[in-house]
Amino acid sequence: MFISPREIFDILLMTGLLGFIFNDTFGVRPRKKKIDDLPLPPKAGFNWDGFFFAAAVIAPSVILHELSHKFVAIATGHSATFHAFYADTFTLILGLFAIVAKFVGWGFIFFIPGFVQIANITDPGQAAIISFAGPAIHLIFWIGPFIILKTRKSMKRKTMMALVVMQKVNMFLFILNMLPIPGIDGWSVYSNLYRVFF
Repeated sequence: MFISPREIFDILLMTGLLGFIFNDTFGVRPRKKKIDDLPLPPKAGFNWDGFFFAAAVIAPSVILHELSHKFVAIATGHSATFHAFYADTFTLILGLFAIVAKFVGWGFIFFIPGFVQIANITDPGQAAIISFAGPAIHLIFWIGPFIILKTRKSMKRKTMMALVVMQKVNMFLFILNMLPIPGIDGWSVYSNLYRVFF
């Protein structure tokens, strides 16, 4: 089975967490309603419009990042399982910190919403390819919206906003993931390429 019911649950949980963490990051607010042509202020409470916007714009590339690790690992003959943040102590602590930080209004939040556990990769070439599969998704989600924004003459404002956010978020995530820092995909890519050639 390519994706188990547990992995589907984890994907939905990760999508919800991303929507929650970034629900008011991109300036999407509930629409104002009118009574007798007088605008009313947005409703108080949770920003559901921002939640759905963030989940729709951010979650696909993050989910596909992890699933690409999984599917490339499976294609190269390895067992791989996707997990949401709660499945590992370190990522659970980061996730809980991100939730608390969101509630108290701290600025930038760093967390790992999910990861793929892969059994025993011994071939450095395969390890490099599997590691690069995730950042490659961010590269696609960075370049794709860039091309669309440059070539399309007109589009709805919300569509344009979604593409701009998707492009910028994925540019950041691609660069971040390709840094040669231990624990990040880039470290695994570069260190395994070094093992292949040297």
